[in-house]
Amino acid sequence: MADERDDMRMQHQHDPQHAPLTEHAHAPKSRRPLFVFIAVFLLVFALVLLFGWISRRGDREDINKRAEEAKSAKPVVETATVQGAKAQAGLTVPGTTIPLTQAYVYARANGYLKKRYVDIGDHVRAGQLLATIDAPDLDAQVIQAREQVAQAEQQLAQQQSQLALATVTVQRYRVLVQKGVFSRQDGDTQEANYSSQVANVAAAQRNVDAYKANLAHEISLQSYEQVRAPFAGVITERDVDVGALVSAAGATTGGAAPPPQGQMSSTGGSTQAGQANTAGASGAGSTAATSAQSPGQGGPLFGIAQVNRLRILVSVPESYAGAVRVGQRAPIDLQEMPNAHLFAEVTRTADSIDPNSRTMLTELQIDNTDGKLVAGMYAVVTFPPVTGSGPGPLLIDGNAIAIRHDQSEVATVVGGKIHFVPVTIGRDFGSATEILTGLKAGDVIVVDVTDDVVEGAAVQTHAASEAKRP
Repeated sequence: MADERDDMRMQHQHDPQHAPLTEHAHAPKSRRPLFVFIAVFLLVFALVLLFGWISRRGDREDINKRAEEAKSAKPVVETATVQGAKAQAGLTVPGTTIPLTQAYVYARANGYLKKRYVDIGDHVRAGQLLATIDAPDLDAQVIQAREQVAQAEQQLAQQQSQLALATVTVQRYRVLVQKGVFSRQDGDTQEANYSSQVANVAAAQRNVDAYKANLAHEISLQSYEQVRAPFAGVITERDVDVGALVSAAGATTGGAAPPPQGQMSSTGGSTQAGQANTAGASGAGSTAATSAQSPGQGGPLFGIAQVNRLRILVSVPESYAGAVRVGQRAPIDLQEMPNAHLFAEVTRTADSIDPNSRTMLTELQIDNTDGKLVAGMYAVVTFPPVTGSGPGPLLIDGNAIAIRHDQSEVATVVGGKIHFVPVTIGRDFGSATEILTGLKAGDVIVVDVTDDVVEGAAVQTHAASEAKRP
């Protein structure tokens, strides 16, 4: 058996046909796993590419869809309906608190400010020294005037001595002429000398009086080196400091310097304060009694005001003018003191209607002895309702007013689209603004005008909150 196996092995080794068959039979078995791996990898890679392309295509379609929706979406705006003020609420008008009396203190002497004794906020009494001015020229003029008086008095004394001599001489001549010692002509000559000397004494006395008057004038000017308070009050303005060059009002221009607004100018005082009532709480308050000159040369040194009692000037519409009476009490509201129950009393009215504003200027006063109120505060005065006073004013939020092409306009919503309407603004009540023309009750307006609010734009409306409604 062993011999037969050896013979067969030898036969296979020498048989060329059997050797290739054995090699080809083992080759496929060693390469099949590689082919399977490559096929699976390619399949997975193709699936990944397919899923990535599908996902990217879906995201791109979603982005395009959102862009189209955003492009075609209507902007949302907050709106409110215009309504008139309720007649039961009475008449509400704005005003500004101003001091009962106020003035500006000017320099009446040219020089340099030597010392300052007060500053803003200081309470002063009438006649209190506010500052001193160093004016050497005034001091020199006073000394010169004194010397002139002394010289005139010496001349008067000399003329009086000569008059005494002339008096004795003429008396002697009167006796001697009667006795015939001297002629009547000599007596008349002495009488003339005596009368002339009497006139010389009178002239010398008048010179003394004139020089004394000039001395009093110079002393009065010298007293202006001391700047004093004209009345008791509080210092509201200080425009100079130590070392500043000051001059009498108008000294630098050769004429009287114009008074500050609110003093004697036609553009100030109660008239200007009444015209500024529509300024509202934006800070552009009344300009009454506002200094119009630069400090120092020709301008005021200090501003002083009496604040123990304050005035409030309001402009009452013509339809309500007949209901305002002197002595009437009206509540006032202050933004700085929302919970304070304050009342002011009507002290006087202009008793005439301004043809430009169709309003009557009315003054109310309020006690301020406790010092809680300050001048310049924005106040709202409410008068009781009056039957037949007409419909209440149209009030809207001030943010709804836009300035376009130098014109006040309000964006209204008509048929879902924006339409700008020119309006005429009336009084400013702080939280609301009165509209005189351009709107009517029931109009829907945009409360906050943004860049999306343009003429003809289609919008979606959203009711504004109560805080943004007047």
